[in-house]
Amino acid sequence: MFTDNLPSVIPKRLEFLTSPELPPSQLARIFSEAGEELYLVGGSVRDAFLEREVTDYDFATSAPPKRSLELIKGWADAVYEVGAAFGTVGAVKDGHGIEITTFRQEVYRDDSRKPRVTYSDNVETDLSRRDFTVNAIALKLDTLEPVDPFGGLADLAARRLRTPLEPEISFSDDPLRMLRLFRFQATLDFTPDEETLDAVTRMAERLKIVSAERIRDELSKLLVAPRPGEALRAIVETGLADHFLPELSRLAMEQDPKQRHKDVLAHTFAVVDKTSPDLVLRLAALLHDIGKPDTRQFGPDGVSFHHHEVVGARMARKRLQALRYPREVVDDVSKLVFLHLRPHTLKLGWTDSAVRRYVRDAGHLLDRLNELVRCDVTTANKKRELAIQRRIDELEERIAILSKKEELARLRPPINGHQVMSYLGIEPGPMVGEIMDMLLEHRIEHGPYTPAEAYEIVRAWAAEKGIPDPGPPPQSEEE
Repeated sequence: MFTDNLPSVIPKRLEFLTSPELPPSQLARIFSEAGEELYLVGGSVRDAFLEREVTDYDFATSAPPKRSLELIKGWADAVYEVGAAFGTVGAVKDGHGIEITTFRQEVYRDDSRKPRVTYSDNVETDLSRRDFTVNAIALKLDTLEPVDPFGGLADLAARRLRTPLEPEISFSDDPLRMLRLFRFQATLDFTPDEETLDAVTRMAERLKIVSAERIRDELSKLLVAPRPGEALRAIVETGLADHFLPELSRLAMEQDPKQRHKDVLAHTFAVVDKTSPDLVLRLAALLHDIGKPDTRQFGPDGVSFHHHEVVGARMARKRLQALRYPREVVDDVSKLVFLHLRPHTLKLGWTDSAVRRYVRDAGHLLDRLNELVRCDVTTANKKRELAIQRRIDELEERIAILSKKEELARLRPPINGHQVMSYLGIEPGPMVGEIMDMLLEHRIEHGPYTPAEAYEIVRAWAAEKGIPDPGPPPQSEEE
């Protein structure tokens, strides 16, 4: 039985692994009875020792993928064979995600985006091919004894990130590990050792063989860490950013000795750290100033970056598309970049029409945009910071007040396109769009108005265009 071999004293942090209600105990019995070795490995072990919540489990086994599938079918609630070609089978059991991987080593060809997988016959070799020592610890499930050939437990205690083998070997095996290094720096608050950082600097160009989708996924995980700023700085300093996000590196602009301006790159990292860990918001914070290098000008009043939000929005869209982000993410981030200066253009106060226009333009991104604008204030000038924050406070107060008076979140004319076409006797086309834009503009500038008033505006427009008078508006609409 699984519990028969357990030590008499089990570290408290590992006690949950002995529960017969959880997958580790259940799978240990299944694989042991089949004569196969099974170890808990990777992030599952790391998080157990760090006393972080473990909900999904990674296992390494001597069983080939086909054999693993045979053993878990009938036990798992669902089984996935998507990764079987790479030695991994997936499953779900009682809401827990499970991956079971045959002992392996994984090596990229020099020009390949996909790994060539070969299997090994022991867990130590398998651990040697893993990314970092803190993820290269295995637990033998029948005894809960750690298998730690590369000092991962000591590195956990020191909060240190290094590779099991020479970093050149590990990063050659999978160049994405260079980006993952900084993801773990951000998510675990660990520090990469100098040898590992030096290897990234030397090998950064090798990241080019990794697919955009894999890079995107690592970047996304890094960005939603509590404070990713320092990890992002390291990505730039090692040159890794040059190979997937060169716009970020360009923010480290030289400062003019006579007309100094703030460090745009340091400002960017500060804004990212200040924002909530929401992917769209963090991407917008990361990219909100990428238009500055192309728009920087020096004049008698100092440095300026006119229209950098317009240039930046276009650049952000192009970069996120290259990284294969979903269209809705690309649209939202580029829109936030485009709008992030809008509140600063209204220094004399917020009129009703300005508030309506701001809410209309922001749409579902309103709360994110307001947060981005607030977090974009990183000046050391406390007086200026307070003035900007008060301006944003005023904006949010005006939005709240106006929302009580009218449906601010649903700005639309009182009649729709079908009603316009029926009234004027016209077919669908650009003319209808022009009229609807005019009616919406009237709504923004003057507030709510009645359908009768809308028809009179359309009637006046028709007269200007030489369109026959459509007559009084429909009686039902006036009532």
